[in-house]
Amino acid sequence: MATYKKRGYKPATKEEKEHDIVDHSTTAEVFNTLDESASKTEDWVIANQKYIFVIIGIVAAIVLGYLGFNEFIAKPKQSEAMNEMFQAKKYFNQAVTGTEKDSLYTLSLNGGEGKLGMLDIASEYSGSQAGNLANYYAGMAYINLKDYKNAITYLSEFSSEDEVLAPMAKGSIGDAFVQLNQPEDALDYYEQAAKLRTNEFTTPLYLYKAGIIALELGKANKALTYFEDIKENYAASTEAANIDVFIGKAQALASN
Repeated sequence: MATYKKRGYKPATKEEKEHDIVDHSTTAEVFNTLDESASKTEDWVIANQKYIFVIIGIVAAIVLGYLGFNEFIAKPKQSEAMNEMFQAKKYFNQAVTGTEKDSLYTLSLNGGEGKLGMLDIASEYSGSQAGNLANYYAGMAYINLKDYKNAITYLSEFSSEDEVLAPMAKGSIGDAFVQLNQPEDALDYYEQAAKLRTNEFTTPLYLYKAGIIALELGKANKALTYFEDIKENYAASTEAANIDVFIGKAQALASN
């Protein structure tokens, strides 16, 4: 058991003197061990400093490389892609509001006036924000051109955190599956679209579409859940206008 020794304490007996010598000896050994460890560490650092500097250099190169890539490659590439997209997006917008829809959607996909179309932008600028957005426009153009398989391909490549675009992409895949006569797949994507974001526009829209497809598939209870959700939580939406009629249909089918 350790005991506290007052200042000026002197060992009185032979045993105390021997004990004191042992204490000093043990302390000296501890410091010697620490000195030896420190010396060995220094020796190791000196012997391996070449490798240490190499590792530090590699880490620094990776960090600087990332910063350089982001500043001098990624940002200019993004700007270049957005410039290329301007004309293709212009064709797309003209197709939405104009009369020569098919030819304009085709120009939006393939490009014109020396500028790339959405297909090339999605391919050449893959991984950039512009390339990602080009997938969305390409998918929607194909929907309007009734090329539903390509629409699914490009819309599936699109990802977004946007409140409207994200569920619209999922829901449009559902629309494409409806046209391909694959209602089970359509229902799955409508359900995903309805749950992806909660807002007054896309949520009731895709709950309604999911309900209609569920009725066609004989899943009346599921359809009823979606229709009642619209009535209770989205009463101001367009889909809520005649929702009682669909609730009645679902209830009638569910009771059979």
